[in-house]
Formats: sequence, C-alpha cells, structure tokens
Amino acid sequence: MTSRKVVVNVVNLGRIPYGRALQVQQQYVRRHLDSSSLDLNTLLLCEHQPVYTIGIRQALYSAEEEKRLKDLGADFYRTNRGGLITFHGPGQLVCYPIVNLGCFKKSVRWYVCELERTVISLCRKFGIKASTSPDTGVWVGENKICAIGINCRMYITSHGLALNCNTDMRWFDNIVPCGIVGKGVTSLSQELKREVTVHEAIPTLLESFAEQFNCSLSFEDVIIKNGRPVLDK
Repeated sequence: MTSRKVVVNVVNLGRIPYGRALQVQQQYVRRHLDSSSLDLNTLLLCEHQPVYTIGIRQALYSAEEEKRLKDLGADFYRTNRGGLITFHGPGQLVCYPIVNLGCFKKSVRWYVCELERTVISLCRKFGIKASTSPDTGVWVGENKICAIGINCRMYITSHGLALNCNTDMRWFDNIVPCGIVGKGVTSLSQELKREVTVHEAIPTLLESFAEQFNCSLSFEDVIIKNGRPVLDK
C-alpha cells in the first residue's frame, strides 16, 4: 500500500507589490501555525514591481543606502529571510513556498538544496546548464540566474526563490547582488538569446518542483481583497 503524495496548492498572485506579497505570505504562515491540517502547503507565484530587499543582516545597509535605492524608483524592504541584498521586478518569476517541512523532511538544509535542484532541473529543461555554489542560489557559470532566501519558523517556510526570466538586468547594476563581489547575474532570456517570459517559465517550474519534492499540485483561484487573500470562500 503506497502512501498518498503530499498535495501542494498553487496560487498565482500575478504582479503584486512586495509589501502586499509579504502580507499574503504572513496570512498563509499563520494558517499553518493555527491548524494541525497537513493540507495547507501552498506555492505563491508572483512578479513584483521594482523593489530591493535585504535579509536578516540588515546592519550592513544604512538609511543613506536605502534612500539611494529608493531614489532610483524602487521600493526598499528589510525582511526576515536569509541572504543579503537582491532585486525583484517585472520579468522575474518569484515563488514563495509556504510549506510544512514535516510533510517532507524536517531539514532546512535539505529544503534549500531541493529548491536549488528544482531550478537546476528547470534550467536543464530549457537547455541551460546550471549548478549550485557555496554562495547559494543557482548559477550559470559565474552568473547567478536564481536567488534563494528563506525563513523557517517551526518548520513552516516562507520567502523562497526569484528566477530571472526577462528581467531588466540594469537594476542589478545598483547593488552587489546577494553581497557577492566579482560575480554577475543572468536570466533565461540572456542565456537563450530569446525572450523568455514569466508566463512561459511557470509550467516548467511547477513541473520541476513537483518532481523534486515528489508532490502533487492543485491549482487554486484566490481572491485578493485589500492586499490579503480571501481564504474562506
């Protein structure tokens, strides 16, 4: 007798401001923490308006640095994810898995590695050879194609990965992405020398995630009201 596969719900939030996406994540995390149900695992997919975000090592970024980046026309957020500074914006596929690792494996290291392998699988399906490095994330040579930064509280995950599809890479020129000096960034479009949109990349990401995490996917239509999902319909 085989055990039932974990079901992960997929919610596409579309293009959404970063602050609203944080609220949505927090609501899904609270739903996990307030319930003993194992059927609440969710992938939140979205794009963001231009925004620079930093992780838990926030002391490295002064108020002057924050103002400089805001003056470029981007938002700026200090968050509780791991990692240093990065950029999110149109043309970048952002995936926030809000999952209970108890349904998979109670290991943050394992989870991050599985996210990396998911993106490496996606790249392979697009004909791109990608790999990991001690600097985390997913790389094509010396250029990062996908940033990964997570938070995990009581084995409930939040934040996640950001895959460059047809992002305007000039936004990265204003920072040292992820605090890594001497390396660059790239995108699916740059590597393939053709336009690869977020819409095109989503099915491959979902396929790779389901394979890597050995789960089934269910697709939800969720109403967003005042920046929050209406979960009880």
